[in-house]
Amino acid sequence: MDKLQTLDYVVFLFYFIIVSGYGFWIYKKKKKDQADSADYFLAEGSLTWWAIGASLIASNISAEQMIGMSGSGFKLGLAISAYEWMAAATLIIVAIFFMPVYLKNKIFTMPQFLHQRYNGTVAMIMAVFWLMLYIVVNLMSILYLGALAISGISGISITVCILALAIFAIFITLGGMKVIGYTDVIQVFFLVLGGLVATYLALNLISGGGGIGKGFAILQEGASEHFHLIFEKDNPNYIDLPGLSVLIGGMWIANLSYWGCNQYITQRALGASLPVARSGLLFAAFLKMLMPVIVVIPGIAVYYIIKNDAGGISPDALLTSGGVQDPNKAYPALLGLLPIGLKGLSFAALTAAIVASLAGKANSIATIFTLDIYKKAFAPEASEGRLVGVGKITVVVSMLLAVLLSLVIGDALMGEGKQGFQYIQEYTGFVSPGIFAMFILGFFWKKTTSNAALFATIGGFVFSVILKFLPMWVDLSFLHASGWSVPNGAGVYEIPFMDRMSIVFLCCIIGMFIISKVENARGVKPKGLEVDASMFKVSTSFAVGSLLIVGMLVALYSVYW
Repeated sequence: MDKLQTLDYVVFLFYFIIVSGYGFWIYKKKKKDQADSADYFLAEGSLTWWAIGASLIASNISAEQMIGMSGSGFKLGLAISAYEWMAAATLIIVAIFFMPVYLKNKIFTMPQFLHQRYNGTVAMIMAVFWLMLYIVVNLMSILYLGALAISGISGISITVCILALAIFAIFITLGGMKVIGYTDVIQVFFLVLGGLVATYLALNLISGGGGIGKGFAILQEGASEHFHLIFEKDNPNYIDLPGLSVLIGGMWIANLSYWGCNQYITQRALGASLPVARSGLLFAAFLKMLMPVIVVIPGIAVYYIIKNDAGGISPDALLTSGGVQDPNKAYPALLGLLPIGLKGLSFAALTAAIVASLAGKANSIATIFTLDIYKKAFAPEASEGRLVGVGKITVVVSMLLAVLLSLVIGDALMGEGKQGFQYIQEYTGFVSPGIFAMFILGFFWKKTTSNAALFATIGGFVFSVILKFLPMWVDLSFLHASGWSVPNGAGVYEIPFMDRMSIVFLCCIIGMFIISKVENARGVKPKGLEVDASMFKVSTSFAVGSLLIVGMLVALYSVYW
């Protein structure tokens, strides 16, 4: 695979100057507001709907999608697109039902919601959980996978790439949410443009220069096994995407927890008015529908090229030093085919996605630590300037921890042929069922008590760990006939993690209901939120946009079932 040439570095440097210069201009323009913590962490009232939508996508689409999901496209096929397309439907639900509750009750962080709805103990435990999850799973994985891709394209050592990405992300993050939000608009432009270029290249290569329409038709026919959205139980990849669970099971828990109960995501809309927030989420939903074209189709294309020896990419390009085929190398291998200049543009797009996601994650870590741990537990009387200062220190410390983790355990967790995207989804799924259970009941059932939420917080994690390691203690092959267990790569029968999330979620809901009923009978009166039916009414334009997305989803699943 050809490495970057001088012109590629010039294009990349041009991108760096544009983003950094624009970010610095925004920072200087808004500098007078930076002493205010709400403005620094949330960009309160200053992000437009298009900036919110673009920032959501830029922060979400990172190495885990560009590299990890493309790698899963190589291995699993179009079915991995369920995460993107179901997310579009999820964003509509969050815009209609979740966002009005947050904004009506003036909730700006997720631990603040838990403190306001339940108590400080639940909020503090979850704040610590979120910080650990964001740093150990998300920040570290984005940094490692991103560096792996950039190293593969540029030839620069992975250690140098990790350090460079961390420094660039810190530079963007220290400017606050305004800088992140508005520079993300540029990042999304480069991301979409670079991704479309890569897709065009792949399809045009497959068609022998006959265009993308012909290339896509050849791809569908030549890799037909990779164009099913719903897997049958005998599919070897069923353990990753267990059939109908992507439509009626654990996929909803993963998506609703991520898009509706996640500081990293909701933070972009919490500083806006309800109409602006909803428009931003709807815009993000439309962009989500486009994402599989950018990240999944290239992975399938690389699978076809190698399978049919179509030329351009050697099977060796995907091998690790140990001779293992690594799906995470599929996207970098494709970018290596780009001509000089365009390769630099796509390199910039990939870097944009990684840095935007790192910056958004680091900002959310700083927000939770500063407002929900430092201010509440250590310095209740801290000045606004002091809070902003602590937030900036937190950004640097969290990034240093992520760098250290990437260098020490990144390869063990996501190297040697492992699917990085699936790693992130599975280990995030250890806490998401309990989180979603306490949020959904906290929103819409005023009788839910604090102890019930505490049960979901701790119990959900414990249940997830037990189910994960259950195959080590019990032979689960007896569940295979019913579809609840399938053999993994080692031949051990286990419950697919998406189904584990469904089981844990139901256990949390049942446990919360019982605990709340018992405590209600003893006279415990929980603190309910302000919720009324009028909050959930939407504008005509929002309704029309939502119906368009639902129509597209029905059409896609009808064609590619």
